[in-house]
Amino acid sequence: MKIAADSALPLELLPYPGQPAPAGLRLTAAAEWLELGADAGHGAERGLGLRWRLEGDLSAVQLPEATAAPERRDGLWEYSCFEAFLAASDEPAYLELNLSPAGHWNFYQLDGYRSGLRPDPAVTALPSRRRQGPGWLELALELPVACLPAGAAGLELAITAVLQQPGGVCSYWALAHAGPEPDFHRRESFVHSL
Repeated sequence: MKIAADSALPLELLPYPGQPAPAGLRLTAAAEWLELGADAGHGAERGLGLRWRLEGDLSAVQLPEATAAPERRDGLWEYSCFEAFLAASDEPAYLELNLSPAGHWNFYQLDGYRSGLRPDPAVTALPSRRRQGPGWLELALELPVACLPAGAAGLELAITAVLQQPGGVCSYWALAHAGPEPDFHRRESFVHSL
C-alpha cells in the first residue's frame, strides 16, 4: 500500500464520544508491512511502518517542537502523544508504543491487560520522522519485525492518540473505543489486523 505523501491516510481515528475534543480536526493513520533495507547482504529486513496525520487548526492542540535529541521517556501519554498497541492474535501479551511530536518515545511490553508494564529492552532507539506544513502534521516510524510480537503474521493493532488542548484538557482518539471511558488497552479496541 503506497500512500501519497500529502493526503489523508486510510484509517480514521475518532475522538472518544461525549468528551471535549477540538473542533475541525481530522486524524488519520496507516499501518503497513515494509521492506526496511539491506541486512548485511541477506536482502531487505521486513518491518512495520506506522504513520499518523493530523489536519486542521493545529493551534487547537499543544504540539511540542521537534527536538534534535529524542530520548526514551515515561508518561508521554499525559500530553499530546501518538500511540499504537500491538499484539499477536489470541495472545494476552501486547506492546505499547508512545511517540511524542517532539520525537521522544517509549516502547513497552505488557503481560496482559494493563499488567506487567515495562520498557522493552530490545528497543534502544526509535527514530521517527516529523513533517509539517500549514494545517497539517505527520509523524512516521518503522519497527523491525524483531521488535514485534511473535507470530506477527496475525498482528492486531489499536492505533490511537492523545491530543492535549491549550489549558491541559486531553482528548482521546482511536480507531475504535470499547468501554465506558477512554481505554486504549482494551483488546476489543485492537481492531486493525495485518
